[in-house]
Amino acid sequence: MCLGIAMQVVAVDGYNARCEAKGVQREVSLFLLQEELVQPGDHVLVHVGYAIQKITAQEARSTWEALDELLALEDAQAARA
Repeated sequence: MCLGIAMQVVAVDGYNARCEAKGVQREVSLFLLQEELVQPGDHVLVHVGYAIQKITAQEARSTWEALDELLALEDAQAARA
């Protein structure tokens, strides 16, 4: 299983993009999305430094809501231990 992180594109420079999620910025390769127009403001799913899919803003929000719930449950379990 792999984990893709939803990120928002901040800037594009050829096949590279600066993306942000939860205040963290990363350089991401757009090489796998050559057939898509990716612009600042778009959302992408990132896996090991590569944007693998363009997603909607709603899909990105839903992804982060689910991840936040999982992290909250993990924190609650750790606090009980």
